[in-house]
Amino acid sequence: MHYRAVFISDLHLGTPGCQADALLDFLKSHSSDHLYLVGDIIDGWQLRRKWYWPQAHNDVVQKILRRVRKGCHVVYVPGNHDEFARDFVDHHFGGIEVVEEASHTLLDGRKFWLVHGDYFDAVVKYAKWLAYLGDTLYEMALRLNRHFNRVRRYMGLPYWSLSAYLKSKVKKALNFVTDFENAVAHEAKKRGYQGVVCGHIHRAEIRTIEGVLYCNDGDWVESRSALVEHVDGRLELIYWDQVMDALPNASAVVLQHDPLHVTEPA
Repeated sequence: MHYRAVFISDLHLGTPGCQADALLDFLKSHSSDHLYLVGDIIDGWQLRRKWYWPQAHNDVVQKILRRVRKGCHVVYVPGNHDEFARDFVDHHFGGIEVVEEASHTLLDGRKFWLVHGDYFDAVVKYAKWLAYLGDTLYEMALRLNRHFNRVRRYMGLPYWSLSAYLKSKVKKALNFVTDFENAVAHEAKKRGYQGVVCGHIHRAEIRTIEGVLYCNDGDWVESRSALVEHVDGRLELIYWDQVMDALPNASAVVLQHDPLHVTEPA
């Protein structure tokens, strides 16, 4: 399947939670003219604590570099976990453009702001020690979730995310997500954009806020999701888990779509 643009974030390469094999499968079967890496691609926080870099993570980097060599325009917007890369903003590495933030124009002319989103997270911005503590607890939850899903796979059950379940049930988490989404959309509107693409909170979403199309491409730790712009300009969120569970010839299962581009069923 070929797209005009693919947006992915929160890969967290360098951690056991990174779903590198699934990401490789996705990249192999979903080519694009533009590839936007919207932050937390490499997890510097985890790598400082303990080095973890299996071959699959190296393969992901090599796959992205091969895309550049084949003519794909690759843009890297660092996040908080790979904040070290912000020291190299406005440089190119292997043809990958490193920028603080970016913009993308859809086929229909709408301009979208691309930013990781950590600047809108008060914990990351003003209490980094608390963010580090939360990251450690989150990694523990992911470790528990990996063991739990091994049992589910043995029983023939689909993947299930503990973290995503808690986010959907805990009121404070829901309030944080809503506040984050509203803040990002408000800033995009103030800057004159018609839409925004971000990551950071590991919650894939497409919805209109204050007249701005807010898009979060999710992550490749739990949801294994990506935002894509089709060659006809349609924006869609796809889950790789649902792709794999679909019919053999199905390339994607739509999670959400751009409300301005509703496709009628054939």
